[in-house]
Amino acid sequence: MTDIGVGALRQGARRGAGRIGAATPPGRDRAVDALRATAVLGVVLGHWLVTALVSDGRALRTASPPQDMPWLAPVSWMFQTLAVFFLVEGHVATRGHASARARGVPYHRWLTARLSGLFKPVAAVLTLWTVAAVALLLSGTEFGTVRTLVKQALSPMWFLVVFAGLTAATPLLTRLNPLWPLAVVLHVDLVRFGLGGPSWLGWVNVAAAWTVPYTLGAAWTRGELERRRAGWVLLGAGAAATAALVAWAGYPASMVGVPGESMSNLDPPTLAVVTFGLAQCGLALLLRERLRRAMRRPVAWAAVALVNLSVMTIFLWHQTALMATTAIGLLAGRLPGLHTPPDGLGWVGFRLLWLPVFALALATCWTAFRSFERGGGRGHRSRVVRAHRPSDRAAAAKARHV
Repeated sequence: MTDIGVGALRQGARRGAGRIGAATPPGRDRAVDALRATAVLGVVLGHWLVTALVSDGRALRTASPPQDMPWLAPVSWMFQTLAVFFLVEGHVATRGHASARARGVPYHRWLTARLSGLFKPVAAVLTLWTVAAVALLLSGTEFGTVRTLVKQALSPMWFLVVFAGLTAATPLLTRLNPLWPLAVVLHVDLVRFGLGGPSWLGWVNVAAAWTVPYTLGAAWTRGELERRRAGWVLLGAGAAATAALVAWAGYPASMVGVPGESMSNLDPPTLAVVTFGLAQCGLALLLRERLRRAMRRPVAWAAVALVNLSVMTIFLWHQTALMATTAIGLLAGRLPGLHTPPDGLGWVGFRLLWLPVFALALATCWTAFRSFERGGGRGHRSRVVRAHRPSDRAAAAKARHV
Protein backbone atom coordinates (compact mmCIF):
# COMPACT_ATOMS: atom_id res chain seq x y z
CA MET A 1 0.00 0.00 0.00
CA THR A 2 1.34 3.42 -0.93
CA ASP A 3 1.98 6.25 1.51
CA ILE A 4 -0.95 8.10 -0.06
CA GLY A 5 -3.24 5.14 0.63
CA VAL A 6 -2.06 4.83 4.21
CA GLY A 7 -2.54 8.55 4.73
CA ALA A 8 -6.05 8.38 3.32
CA LEU A 9 -6.92 5.52 5.66
CA ARG A 10 -5.60 7.40 8.66
CA GLN A 11 -7.49 10.52 7.67
CA GLY A 12 -10.68 8.51 7.22
CA ALA A 13 -10.20 6.88 10.63
CA ARG A 14 -9.73 10.29 12.25
CA ARG A 15 -12.86 11.63 10.58
CA GLY A 16 -14.85 8.60 11.72
CA ALA A 17 -13.52 8.94 15.26
CA GLY A 18 -14.42 12.62 15.21
CA ARG A 19 -17.99 11.83 14.19
CA ILE A 20 -18.32 9.30 17.01
CA GLY A 21 -16.96 11.81 19.50
CA ALA A 22 -19.32 14.52 18.26
CA ALA A 23 -22.29 12.16 18.61
CA THR A 24 -21.39 11.30 22.21
CA PRO A 25 -23.46 13.14 24.85
CA PRO A 26 -21.23 15.49 26.87
CA GLY A 27 -22.35 13.98 30.18
CA ARG A 28 -21.31 10.44 29.26
CA ASP A 29 -19.01 8.73 31.74
CA ARG A 30 -16.55 7.26 29.28
CA ALA A 31 -14.65 5.41 32.01
CA VAL A 32 -17.66 3.11 32.42
CA ASP A 33 -17.58 2.22 28.74
CA ALA A 34 -13.81 1.70 28.86
CA LEU A 35 -14.12 -0.66 31.83
CA ARG A 36 -16.90 -2.65 30.12
CA ALA A 37 -14.89 -2.98 26.91
CA THR A 38 -11.76 -4.01 28.83
CA ALA A 39 -13.68 -6.63 30.80
CA VAL A 40 -15.28 -8.21 27.74
CA LEU A 41 -12.09 -8.20 25.68
CA GLY A 42 -10.22 -9.67 28.65
CA VAL A 43 -12.61 -12.62 28.76
CA VAL A 44 -12.32 -13.09 24.98
CA LEU A 45 -8.51 -13.13 25.02
CA GLY A 46 -8.50 -15.36 28.08
CA HIS A 47 -10.69 -17.95 26.39
CA TRP A 48 -8.59 -17.87 23.23
CA LEU A 49 -5.44 -18.49 25.28
CA VAL A 50 -6.67 -21.23 27.61
CA THR A 51 -8.98 -23.14 25.26
CA ALA A 52 -7.17 -25.79 23.24
CA LEU A 53 -8.54 -28.36 20.79
CA VAL A 54 -6.23 -31.24 19.99
CA SER A 55 -6.56 -33.25 16.79
CA ASP A 56 -6.32 -37.01 17.23
CA GLY A 57 -6.73 -38.26 13.70
CA ARG A 58 -10.22 -37.22 12.59
CA ALA A 59 -11.47 -36.24 16.06
CA LEU A 60 -11.02 -33.14 18.18
CA ARG A 61 -10.75 -33.21 21.95
CA THR A 62 -10.39 -30.43 24.48
CA ALA A 63 -7.18 -29.80 26.38
CA SER A 64 -6.24 -27.31 29.07
CA PRO A 65 -3.00 -25.30 28.78
CA PRO A 66 -2.99 -24.47 32.54
CA GLN A 67 -3.14 -28.21 33.28
CA ASP A 68 0.14 -28.94 31.49
CA MET A 69 1.68 -25.53 32.17
CA PRO A 70 0.77 -24.44 35.73
CA TRP A 71 3.03 -21.43 35.35
CA LEU A 72 0.32 -19.95 33.11
CA ALA A 73 -1.77 -19.18 36.22
CA PRO A 74 -0.91 -15.44 36.02
CA VAL A 75 -2.59 -15.38 32.60
CA SER A 76 -5.87 -16.18 34.35
CA TRP A 77 -5.24 -13.28 36.74
CA MET A 78 -4.96 -10.90 33.79
CA PHE A 79 -7.92 -12.13 31.77
CA GLN A 80 -10.45 -13.29 34.37
CA THR A 81 -12.29 -9.96 34.27
CA LEU A 82 -15.91 -10.97 34.84
CA ALA A 83 -16.00 -9.20 38.21
CA VAL A 84 -15.26 -5.88 36.52
CA PHE A 85 -18.03 -6.52 34.01
CA PHE A 86 -20.56 -7.18 36.79
CA LEU A 87 -19.33 -4.11 38.68
CA VAL A 88 -20.03 -1.95 35.63
CA GLU A 89 -23.37 -3.59 34.87
CA GLY A 90 -24.49 -3.23 38.49
CA HIS A 91 -23.67 0.47 38.30
CA VAL A 92 -25.41 0.92 34.94
CA ALA A 93 -28.51 -1.08 35.91
CA THR A 94 -29.10 0.61 39.25
CA ARG A 95 -28.71 4.07 37.74
CA GLY A 96 -30.95 3.08 34.87
CA HIS A 97 -33.63 1.72 37.16
CA ALA A 98 -33.54 4.87 39.29
CA SER A 99 -33.81 7.03 36.17
CA ALA A 100 -36.72 4.94 34.86
CA ARG A 101 -38.61 5.28 38.15
CA ALA A 102 -38.02 9.02 38.18
CA ARG A 103 -39.55 9.24 34.69
CA GLY A 104 -42.47 6.99 35.62
CA VAL A 105 -41.34 4.06 33.43
CA PRO A 106 -42.78 0.76 34.75
CA TYR A 107 -40.40 -1.98 35.87
CA HIS A 108 -41.40 -4.39 33.11
CA ARG A 109 -40.69 -1.83 30.39
CA TRP A 110 -37.31 -1.00 31.89
CA LEU A 111 -36.40 -4.69 32.20
CA THR A 112 -37.50 -5.43 28.63
CA ALA A 113 -35.33 -2.58 27.36
CA ARG A 114 -32.34 -3.83 29.37
CA LEU A 115 -32.58 -7.43 28.21
CA SER A 116 -33.85 -7.01 24.67
CA GLY A 117 -30.30 -6.89 23.35
CA LEU A 118 -29.75 -10.46 24.56
CA PHE A 119 -32.58 -12.43 23.00
CA LYS A 120 -31.89 -12.01 19.29
CA PRO A 121 -28.09 -12.55 19.53
CA VAL A 122 -28.63 -15.70 21.61
CA ALA A 123 -31.25 -17.00 19.16
CA ALA A 124 -28.85 -16.39 16.27
CA VAL A 125 -26.03 -18.34 17.95
CA LEU A 126 -28.31 -21.25 18.89
CA THR A 127 -29.81 -21.41 15.41
CA LEU A 128 -26.46 -21.40 13.64
CA TRP A 129 -24.98 -24.12 15.85
CA THR A 130 -28.09 -26.28 15.59
CA VAL A 131 -27.81 -26.17 11.80
CA ALA A 132 -24.02 -26.64 11.92
CA ALA A 133 -24.25 -29.63 14.28
CA VAL A 134 -26.82 -31.38 12.08
CA ALA A 135 -24.77 -30.66 8.95
CA LEU A 136 -21.56 -31.96 10.54
CA LEU A 137 -23.23 -35.17 11.74
CA LEU A 138 -24.80 -35.79 8.33
CA SER A 139 -21.42 -35.28 6.67
CA GLY A 140 -19.91 -38.05 8.77
CA THR A 141 -18.09 -36.01 11.40
CA GLU A 142 -17.58 -37.98 14.60
CA PHE A 143 -20.15 -37.29 17.31
CA GLY A 144 -17.42 -36.57 19.86
CA THR A 145 -15.96 -33.84 17.67
CA VAL A 146 -19.36 -32.24 17.08
CA ARG A 147 -20.13 -32.35 20.80
CA THR A 148 -16.76 -30.73 21.60
CA LEU A 149 -17.29 -27.92 19.09
CA VAL A 150 -20.86 -27.20 20.20
CA LYS A 151 -20.01 -27.35 23.91
CA GLN A 152 -17.10 -24.93 23.56
CA ALA A 153 -18.99 -22.56 21.27
CA LEU A 154 -21.98 -22.33 23.61
CA SER A 155 -19.98 -22.28 26.85
CA PRO A 156 -20.46 -18.49 27.35
CA MET A 157 -24.22 -19.00 27.69
CA TRP A 158 -24.05 -19.64 31.45
CA PHE A 159 -22.90 -16.06 31.94
CA LEU A 160 -26.00 -14.67 30.26
CA VAL A 161 -28.31 -16.57 32.62
CA VAL A 162 -26.56 -14.99 35.62
CA PHE A 163 -26.52 -11.57 33.97
CA ALA A 164 -30.24 -11.73 33.16
CA GLY A 165 -31.09 -12.91 36.69
CA LEU A 166 -29.14 -10.13 38.38
CA THR A 167 -30.62 -7.55 36.03
CA ALA A 168 -34.14 -8.74 36.84
CA ALA A 169 -33.34 -8.56 40.56
CA THR A 170 -31.90 -5.02 40.34
CA PRO A 171 -34.72 -3.38 42.38
CA LEU A 172 -33.97 -5.83 45.22
CA LEU A 173 -30.20 -5.39 44.96
CA THR A 174 -30.11 -1.59 44.72
CA ARG A 175 -29.33 -1.11 48.41
CA LEU A 176 -27.99 -4.57 49.30
CA ASN A 177 -24.65 -4.44 51.10
CA PRO A 178 -22.05 -6.52 49.19
CA LEU A 179 -21.04 -8.14 52.48
CA TRP A 180 -24.25 -10.22 52.45
CA PRO A 181 -23.59 -12.18 49.25
CA LEU A 182 -19.91 -12.36 50.26
CA ALA A 183 -20.99 -13.99 53.52
CA VAL A 184 -23.05 -16.52 51.54
CA VAL A 185 -20.02 -17.49 49.44
CA LEU A 186 -17.87 -17.78 52.58
CA HIS A 187 -20.34 -20.07 54.34
CA VAL A 188 -20.93 -22.22 51.26
CA ASP A 189 -17.19 -22.81 50.92
CA LEU A 190 -16.87 -23.46 54.64
CA VAL A 191 -19.55 -26.14 54.47
CA ARG A 192 -18.22 -27.67 51.22
CA PHE A 193 -14.51 -27.74 51.95
CA GLY A 194 -14.29 -27.46 55.72
CA LEU A 195 -17.18 -29.64 56.86
CA GLY A 196 -17.39 -32.07 53.96
CA GLY A 197 -20.77 -30.84 52.74
CA PRO A 198 -22.34 -31.85 49.41
CA SER A 199 -20.58 -30.60 46.29
CA TRP A 200 -23.87 -29.44 44.72
CA LEU A 201 -24.06 -26.71 47.36
CA GLY A 202 -21.34 -24.91 45.44
CA TRP A 203 -23.81 -23.97 42.73
CA VAL A 204 -25.38 -21.50 45.16
CA ASN A 205 -22.23 -19.47 44.54
CA VAL A 206 -23.00 -19.08 40.85
CA ALA A 207 -25.52 -16.44 41.88
CA ALA A 208 -23.97 -15.26 45.15
CA ALA A 209 -20.43 -14.80 43.83
CA TRP A 210 -21.36 -12.47 40.98
CA THR A 211 -23.87 -10.62 43.14
CA VAL A 212 -20.88 -9.27 45.11
CA PRO A 213 -19.44 -7.08 42.30
CA TYR A 214 -22.95 -6.31 41.04
CA THR A 215 -23.91 -4.81 44.40
CA LEU A 216 -20.57 -3.00 44.49
CA GLY A 217 -21.78 -1.35 41.29
CA ALA A 218 -24.93 -0.32 43.16
CA ALA A 219 -22.75 1.16 45.92
CA TRP A 220 -20.90 3.08 43.21
CA THR A 221 -24.25 4.48 42.08
CA ARG A 222 -25.04 5.55 45.64
CA GLY A 223 -21.77 7.51 45.73
CA GLU A 224 -20.16 5.27 48.36
CA LEU A 225 -17.10 4.41 46.23
CA GLU A 226 -16.14 7.85 44.97
CA ARG A 227 -13.18 8.31 47.29
CA ARG A 228 -9.92 6.70 46.22
CA ARG A 229 -9.69 5.14 49.65
CA ALA A 230 -12.52 2.76 48.71
CA GLY A 231 -10.57 1.53 45.70
CA TRP A 232 -7.41 1.04 47.72
CA VAL A 233 -9.27 -0.87 50.44
CA LEU A 234 -10.87 -3.21 47.91
CA LEU A 235 -7.60 -3.74 46.05
CA GLY A 236 -5.51 -4.34 49.17
CA ALA A 237 -8.00 -6.46 51.11
CA GLY A 238 -8.99 -8.48 48.05
CA ALA A 239 -5.40 -9.19 47.04
CA ALA A 240 -4.36 -10.11 50.60
CA ALA A 241 -7.36 -12.41 51.10
CA THR A 242 -6.75 -14.13 47.75
CA ALA A 243 -3.07 -14.68 48.54
CA ALA A 244 -3.97 -16.14 51.95
CA LEU A 245 -6.60 -18.47 50.48
CA VAL A 246 -4.16 -19.77 47.85
CA ALA A 247 -1.18 -20.05 50.21
CA TRP A 248 -2.84 -21.49 53.30
CA ALA A 249 -6.37 -22.67 52.50
CA GLY A 250 -5.60 -24.85 49.50
CA TYR A 251 -7.42 -22.84 46.82
CA PRO A 252 -5.94 -23.11 43.30
CA ALA A 253 -3.80 -20.26 42.02
CA SER A 254 -5.54 -20.36 38.64
CA MET A 255 -8.72 -18.27 38.41
CA VAL A 256 -10.12 -20.53 35.70
CA GLY A 257 -11.07 -24.18 35.87
CA VAL A 258 -8.24 -26.69 35.37
CA PRO A 259 -9.17 -30.31 34.54
CA GLY A 260 -7.74 -32.78 37.01
CA GLU A 261 -7.61 -30.31 39.91
CA SER A 262 -9.51 -31.32 43.03
CA MET A 263 -10.96 -27.83 43.24
CA SER A 264 -11.96 -25.25 40.63
CA ASN A 265 -12.16 -21.55 41.39
CA LEU A 266 -14.73 -20.94 38.68
CA ASP A 267 -16.84 -24.04 38.21
CA PRO A 268 -18.59 -23.23 40.52
CA PRO A 269 -17.14 -19.94 41.85
CA THR A 270 -15.26 -20.03 45.12
CA LEU A 271 -14.38 -17.49 47.78
CA ALA A 272 -10.96 -17.06 46.15
CA VAL A 273 -12.38 -15.91 42.81
CA VAL A 274 -14.66 -13.49 44.68
CA THR A 275 -11.85 -11.94 46.72
CA PHE A 276 -9.76 -11.75 43.55
CA GLY A 277 -12.70 -9.99 41.90
CA LEU A 278 -12.83 -7.50 44.76
CA ALA A 279 -9.18 -6.64 44.11
CA GLN A 280 -9.95 -6.17 40.40
CA CYS A 281 -12.92 -3.95 41.20
CA GLY A 282 -10.74 -1.84 43.49
CA LEU A 283 -8.20 -1.41 40.70
CA ALA A 284 -10.96 -0.51 38.25
CA LEU A 285 -12.26 2.18 40.59
CA LEU A 286 -8.77 3.61 41.03
CA LEU A 287 -8.32 3.83 37.26
CA ARG A 288 -11.52 5.75 36.55
CA GLU A 289 -9.99 9.21 36.28
CA ARG A 290 -7.12 8.01 34.11
CA LEU A 291 -9.57 6.27 31.82
CA ARG A 292 -11.69 9.40 31.55
CA ARG A 293 -8.63 11.35 30.47
CA ALA A 294 -7.56 8.63 28.03
CA MET A 295 -11.02 8.52 26.49
CA ARG A 296 -10.70 12.17 25.47
CA ARG A 297 -8.55 10.95 22.60
CA PRO A 298 -10.91 10.55 19.63
CA VAL A 299 -9.44 7.30 18.26
CA ALA A 300 -9.31 5.59 21.66
CA TRP A 301 -12.88 6.63 22.41
CA ALA A 302 -14.11 5.50 19.00
CA ALA A 303 -12.62 2.02 19.55
CA VAL A 304 -14.21 1.72 22.99
CA ALA A 305 -17.56 3.00 21.71
CA LEU A 306 -17.61 0.46 18.88
CA VAL A 307 -16.90 -2.40 21.28
CA ASN A 308 -19.69 -1.24 23.58
CA LEU A 309 -22.16 -1.13 20.71
CA SER A 310 -21.54 -4.84 20.09
CA VAL A 311 -20.63 -6.22 23.52
CA MET A 312 -23.01 -9.17 23.38
CA THR A 313 -22.19 -10.00 19.77
CA ILE A 314 -18.48 -10.10 20.60
CA PHE A 315 -19.03 -12.15 23.73
CA LEU A 316 -21.42 -14.67 22.17
CA TRP A 317 -19.45 -15.25 18.98
CA HIS A 318 -15.84 -15.24 20.15
CA GLN A 319 -15.79 -18.97 20.86
CA THR A 320 -17.49 -19.65 17.53
CA ALA A 321 -14.62 -17.75 15.87
CA LEU A 322 -12.15 -20.03 17.65
CA MET A 323 -14.08 -23.20 16.78
CA ALA A 324 -14.50 -22.20 13.13
CA THR A 325 -10.81 -21.40 12.74
CA THR A 326 -9.84 -24.70 14.35
CA ALA A 327 -12.25 -26.78 12.26
CA ILE A 328 -11.36 -25.09 8.95
CA GLY A 329 -7.67 -25.32 9.80
CA LEU A 330 -7.95 -29.11 9.81
CA LEU A 331 -8.25 -28.93 6.04
CA ALA A 332 -4.59 -27.88 5.97
CA GLY A 333 -3.47 -30.60 8.38
CA ARG A 334 -2.45 -30.61 12.01
CA LEU A 335 -1.35 -27.03 12.65
CA PRO A 336 0.90 -26.07 15.62
CA GLY A 337 -0.79 -23.97 18.28
CA LEU A 338 -4.18 -24.83 16.82
CA HIS A 339 -4.44 -28.64 16.84
CA THR A 340 -1.37 -29.70 18.83
CA PRO A 341 -1.21 -30.46 22.59
CA PRO A 342 -0.55 -27.38 24.77
CA ASP A 343 2.60 -28.70 26.37
CA GLY A 344 5.22 -25.98 26.28
CA LEU A 345 6.43 -22.53 25.32
CA GLY A 346 6.36 -23.47 21.65
CA TRP A 347 2.60 -23.98 21.80
CA VAL A 348 2.19 -20.61 23.57
CA GLY A 349 4.21 -18.87 20.88
CA PHE A 350 2.18 -20.38 18.06
CA ARG A 351 -1.10 -19.65 19.87
CA LEU A 352 -0.16 -15.98 20.12
CA LEU A 353 0.37 -15.97 16.36
CA TRP A 354 -3.14 -17.37 15.89
CA LEU A 355 -4.80 -14.56 17.85
CA PRO A 356 -5.06 -12.19 14.84
CA VAL A 357 -6.68 -15.01 12.86
CA PHE A 358 -9.24 -15.54 15.64
CA ALA A 359 -9.85 -11.79 15.66
CA LEU A 360 -10.43 -11.80 11.90
CA ALA A 361 -12.89 -14.68 12.25
CA LEU A 362 -14.66 -12.80 15.05
CA ALA A 363 -14.81 -9.69 12.86
CA THR A 364 -16.50 -11.81 10.19
CA CYS A 365 -19.07 -13.03 12.73
CA TRP A 366 -19.56 -9.46 13.93
CA THR A 367 -20.21 -8.26 10.39
CA ALA A 368 -22.73 -11.03 9.78
CA PHE A 369 -24.61 -10.95 13.09
CA ARG A 370 -24.20 -7.51 14.70
CA SER A 371 -27.62 -6.44 13.41
CA PHE A 372 -29.20 -8.90 15.87
CA GLU A 373 -27.94 -6.87 18.83
CA ARG A 374 -30.58 -4.17 19.00
CA GLY A 375 -32.06 -2.78 22.18
CA GLY A 376 -35.75 -2.40 22.58
CA GLY A 377 -35.55 0.92 24.38
CA ARG A 378 -33.80 4.21 24.06
CA GLY A 379 -31.64 3.71 27.13
CA HIS A 380 -30.39 0.31 26.11
CA ARG A 381 -29.44 1.41 22.62
CA SER A 382 -27.27 4.24 23.83
CA ARG A 383 -25.49 2.35 26.63
CA VAL A 384 -24.75 5.73 28.18
CA VAL A 385 -23.88 6.47 31.78
CA ARG A 386 -23.59 10.06 32.85
CA ALA A 387 -20.64 10.97 35.02
CA HIS A 388 -21.71 10.44 38.63
CA ARG A 389 -21.74 13.38 40.99
CA PRO A 390 -23.01 12.27 44.44
CA SER A 391 -23.69 15.84 45.52
CA ASP A 392 -26.04 16.49 42.61
CA ARG A 393 -28.91 14.09 43.23
CA ALA A 394 -31.37 16.07 41.20
CA ALA A 395 -29.18 15.82 38.13
CA ALA A 396 -28.73 12.10 38.70
CA ALA A 397 -32.49 11.63 38.89
CA LYS A 398 -32.93 13.41 35.57
CA ALA A 399 -30.30 11.36 33.76
CA ARG A 400 -31.98 9.95 30.70
CA HIS A 401 -29.29 7.86 29.05
CA VAL A 402 -28.34 5.00 31.30
